[in-house]
Amino acid sequence: MATTSLGKTGIKVNPICIGTWAWGDTLFWNYGSNYGANEVEAAFKTSLEAGINFFDTAEVYGNGLSEELLGKFMQETEQPVQIATKYGPMPWRFFPESVADAVTASLKRLIVPKVTLYQVHWPFTFLMSQETLLNALADEVKQGRIEAVGVSNYSAEEMRQAYEILEKRGVILATNQVRYSLLSRQIESKGILQKARELGITILAYSPLAQGLLTGKYTVEKQPMGARRFDSRFQKSGLEKIAPVMSLLTEIGDKYDKTVAQVALNWLIFQDSVIPIAGCKNSEQVRQNAGAIDWEMTEEEFNQLEEITRPWLS
Repeated sequence: MATTSLGKTGIKVNPICIGTWAWGDTLFWNYGSNYGANEVEAAFKTSLEAGINFFDTAEVYGNGLSEELLGKFMQETEQPVQIATKYGPMPWRFFPESVADAVTASLKRLIVPKVTLYQVHWPFTFLMSQETLLNALADEVKQGRIEAVGVSNYSAEEMRQAYEILEKRGVILATNQVRYSLLSRQIESKGILQKARELGITILAYSPLAQGLLTGKYTVEKQPMGARRFDSRFQKSGLEKIAPVMSLLTEIGDKYDKTVAQVALNWLIFQDSVIPIAGCKNSEQVRQNAGAIDWEMTEEEFNQLEEITRPWLS
């Protein structure tokens, strides 16, 4: 399988990352109802079988259960696994020791001595300054407990500032994890993508299938149940708006024998230094995600999708 780099760190990872927010989360994903530990363990094993060993988690996912599940699963395989996890700035975290304690807790749940990527989950840091936070992370790099530092949901300016703070310590800002898909292109209009390219920072794209809009599962004739039906994007007018996009995705997919979701993910992979984080709850979803890699659409097809989704730049 082809690999890509995390920024300018030289660390090589898969061109797609498996997102594990749903692993243990009962609030948003209803973990424990129609899926549970057996299903996500099967998803983990299927990922490794498909050659994908890069997983994204966070200390807040399932209140630590996502990390614990990954830790348990990793103990049962000899294959190398690369973990990206996240630190959540909180009002009560205002000393550098808070960062060290959070890293220690994540490593304990994951049962590993270090992680590949450690990210700041959001840019507001309450009583702890960005300088204090990022210097504490630089210390962790020096100590070898994290290999690379990333941020998440940072604006272009916040990302630049973080880059410069770390650079003074001789540490590279590797990534910025942000919402990005064909139907959510604000990181382009807000200058985040361009600034990341200027600085050599990799974009980790979360919600790359726009919460299911880009899977083809929902149409005007087959609208969603549950919470999605209250979201205007999933209502009749929203689904009518994306119909031309879905038609083009279907056309390209038919050419390569790929699903619309696989084409949508491939559009992100096609770009330099963009890695989609594709969530999954079971083996079948992993197999679907894996079908987005090891092939490439043409530049003309990429540009056609870029043009037809320009309404989603803002």
